[in-house]
Amino acid sequence: MMKSLYVWVALAMGLALSLALLVFLAISDRVERKYLNPVFEAMDELEVESAIDGWNTGGAAGVASYMQRLNSLFGASHYLVDADGRDVVSGENRAALLPVSPFTKSRGYINRQLVVTHRSADGRYWFVAVDAHQTDRWTFFPYYLLVIGTTGLLCWLAAVGIVSPIRRITASMDRFGEGDLSTRVNMQRRDEIGGLARSFDEMAERLQGLVMSERRLLQDISHELRSPLARLKFSAKLSRTAADANAALDRVDRDVNRITSLVSEIVEVTRMEGEPSTRKWEKVDLGELVEETVGDCGVEAEFRGCSIRVEGKIAKEVSGDAELLRRAVENVLRNAIRYSPDKAMIDVTLAEADQGALIAVRDRGPGVPGELLMNIFDPFFRVEEAREADTGGIGLGLSIAKRAVQLHGGTITAENANPGLRVRISIPERAVVR
Repeated sequence: MMKSLYVWVALAMGLALSLALLVFLAISDRVERKYLNPVFEAMDELEVESAIDGWNTGGAAGVASYMQRLNSLFGASHYLVDADGRDVVSGENRAALLPVSPFTKSRGYINRQLVVTHRSADGRYWFVAVDAHQTDRWTFFPYYLLVIGTTGLLCWLAAVGIVSPIRRITASMDRFGEGDLSTRVNMQRRDEIGGLARSFDEMAERLQGLVMSERRLLQDISHELRSPLARLKFSAKLSRTAADANAALDRVDRDVNRITSLVSEIVEVTRMEGEPSTRKWEKVDLGELVEETVGDCGVEAEFRGCSIRVEGKIAKEVSGDAELLRRAVENVLRNAIRYSPDKAMIDVTLAEADQGALIAVRDRGPGVPGELLMNIFDPFFRVEEAREADTGGIGLGLSIAKRAVQLHGGTITAENANPGLRVRISIPERAVVR
């Protein structure tokens, strides 16, 4: 069984060209028999009648004169013979050129010469035309070679144009499967094969991003768990000998809560990175969602001695996952509450854009150094001053918010508001699922 697509393509092209040739020959034969031969036969009928008229009016000389004109005009030899096959001009026997009874006309090769015969209506005479040019089976051989060579070249070009790109894509897939995640096909074709290559490149880009993200996440998790686990182990030992057992147990409780929070945030990240088909895409009233989230965070804000002020409104609905959008807004808002000073105001500004909605959250905390603004959305990133256990989180809140916004085709950015930090979220009206 053939395993090479080259062979299959070449055979398919050869078969298609062969069928086309057979159809062409059949059409040519039909055109010749139905349209061309009747015209030639009518001309032969006219010529035999003209030759007989020349014989009746001028005898052998009249026939010879007429035949010479035909010879010079068509480049062939023409004769008028009687019913027995004898030339009326020269008296030579040309019966070998005549067809057998009951045929009254013929057109074919005799001794490698084309011979055309046509009998008169009364059966007394035959008109005979003989082409002086001899032909054999090798006459058209160069043309056969040209057709075969052209067919072979077309088959080869078709095979190369189809199979080579597929083999290139296959080789890229093999390298990608072996662990070279940077492999890309980078094919510029605009046909289906080019679409396949671009689909692979897009898939490889997403998979590389997911794999690299998971690798970084695992590294960060191992780093983040090391410290609380070590403290937890130390606190557990200390609680057995400490004079103040309650204080030691409180420390154990804080470390357990920190590990629990870390695991919860990791689960949330994993859920968002999961299969897109599992997300609940629906029409979401973003203005109402923000109001509910502000209400949920109000208790925490009051506990920290600050308040939340909402300005503007969003009347239009957006397409997306309501839970993911709520987590994005909530994480940004809780981050603002965490770093706001006592009795400070947190501003939430809502606005509509041409193709979506805008949400801005501003606190009045210490802000972020300018060179670190691009990093605050990275997993486990925390500004150094915010690492104290009573204020600093585990560094996944803004990362989760960024991923949730990106999954909707939106953007999230941060800037220093002097004082404080302003985080802007843009959500398109029609979510671009990613």
